[in-house]
Amino acid sequence: MPGPYVAPVVGDETLPKHVDVVVVGGGIVGASTALELAERGHSVALCEKGGIACEQSSRNWGWVRLSRRDIREMPLMLEARKIWSGLAERTGRDVGYRRTGIVFTADSENAHAQNTRYRDQLQDFQVSSDLLSAKDVKEKFPDLDLPLHGALLTADDGRAEPQLAGTAIATAARDRGANILVQCAVRGLELVGGRVSGVVTERGTIACNAVVLAGGVWSNFFARRYGIDIPQLNVTASVLRTDPLEGGPEEAIWCKDFALRKRLDGGYTIANGHENFVDIVPRSFKYVFRYLPALRSDWASLNFRASGQFFKDVFDAKLRPLDEASAFEYTRVLDPVPSKRLTDGALAALAKRWPVFRQATIAQRWGGCIDVTPDAIPVIDQASKVPGFFVATGFSGHGFGIAPAAGRLMADLVTGKAPVVDPAPFRLSRFSDGTKIVLSPEHA
Repeated sequence: MPGPYVAPVVGDETLPKHVDVVVVGGGIVGASTALELAERGHSVALCEKGGIACEQSSRNWGWVRLSRRDIREMPLMLEARKIWSGLAERTGRDVGYRRTGIVFTADSENAHAQNTRYRDQLQDFQVSSDLLSAKDVKEKFPDLDLPLHGALLTADDGRAEPQLAGTAIATAARDRGANILVQCAVRGLELVGGRVSGVVTERGTIACNAVVLAGGVWSNFFARRYGIDIPQLNVTASVLRTDPLEGGPEEAIWCKDFALRKRLDGGYTIANGHENFVDIVPRSFKYVFRYLPALRSDWASLNFRASGQFFKDVFDAKLRPLDEASAFEYTRVLDPVPSKRLTDGALAALAKRWPVFRQATIAQRWGGCIDVTPDAIPVIDQASKVPGFFVATGFSGHGFGIAPAAGRLMADLVTGKAPVVDPAPFRLSRFSDGTKIVLSPEHA
């Protein structure tokens, strides 16, 4: 089944000869970076091998949250929330952003204690969040029959539409003068004296002063040609959407068996709250020791499998001459097969606990690939081995909500402006300078 419908962005016909910055990857992070740079008066080319926001940027849950977020991401997410609040006016398009609240349920005393610690963390950042008792949850959602110890409700958390936001941001970048190039894979960099001087695309060369790699799951393959190791593995998630349904909650809600978010069209995006698939690939063996903390933390939620993806990764990782077609041209849009067991199981679990969802009908299922780093926070940094080459990747399933601020931080780094937040937690060198790899303090 094909992925979600994304309003198409028609690409520019003419390849520019020279721009200040080329952004590689037309997901929401790349589009946000392009918009920031264009608004500052820099010439930009946003190059996408397929269509704008057609991979994970349009396939995620659509949550925009501060709650239960790694503390290292909090300053960036606070900035992102400010940007989301004005994004419709800034782009001239409704991106579906609404502050309707997010509820994280707790099914045990340990989970409730964890919610308490996250509530305290939010208070440290002057963000209001409420701990709900089981009785409070029942009063708020009287039709929800779910055994609970309580829940965490953050009213200022919200939602947006993944199928609208990325394209709106890219189109706004074009309105500010950016070149938007779709079906235009970047095969590699051009270097002069070891420094970025341009990119080689399937349609020709673009001279530039800087390149931002925002390639999501493809970033590892692109960067390795230049001796840059971005430790990154992929997790495949599965999601369904329903037809419009009356009587469901406005808030997004998470529990282990299901997670749901109301959509702008009145339907719901629903997924399993905790299970995903991980394909065993060559990189799995290369990075296994770096991912041990994550494996210990999330072992029960990961379904490992041997599949044809092993051999596809071998093909995709092959270094080809820049005058030949790249792996990026062989896979225009990564469209993994969704798990019917996980999606249908999530809806069945939800319908068992919430009668209104027994009337829900499935409109579509899709899969998406999430690029995950060993510590589950992104890389937003300049690659020291190649002056003029910057990387924004590895958002580990948190990228949609944080993307507008990630684009702002990346634009700051490219232009030499004082960064909007301290970029040190997102430096690439943390994986090679002896820094201990830790997950969120809740997992350490």
